[in-house]
Amino acid sequence: MHIANVESTKKEAFTSPLFTGSDVTRQDLAAGSQEYSCSVVNFGKGVRNKFHSHDHEQILIITSGKGIVATETEEKTVAVGDVIIIPAGEKHWHGATRDSEFSHIYVTRIGTQLTQLEA
Repeated sequence: MHIANVESTKKEAFTSPLFTGSDVTRQDLAAGSQEYSCSVVNFGKGVRNKFHSHDHEQILIITSGKGIVATETEEKTVAVGDVIIIPAGEKHWHGATRDSEFSHIYVTRIGTQLTQLEA
């Protein structure tokens, strides 16, 4: 059994061309899992990831702040307690609103391929 606590899990810089800014950290919550990747991603104000898709479902659980989850056809504001299921293959992005920091837990299968769809 492995127990992780968000408050005591170290924040590490999360640098990637997928993000629109550099104010992003990640906290790994499922170290050692054989099946799932599960981390908290923390976005600074106005920072989001770019349009992308996954070859498996992705689950987002909003843990702080206010954010936006968007597809090509809709954009929704999300807040603490919201749970979003993004189907495999759906083009989407998610991140902080301009006036709020934002954090979510994401859950995906290990080995899920992410394809960036926006430069």
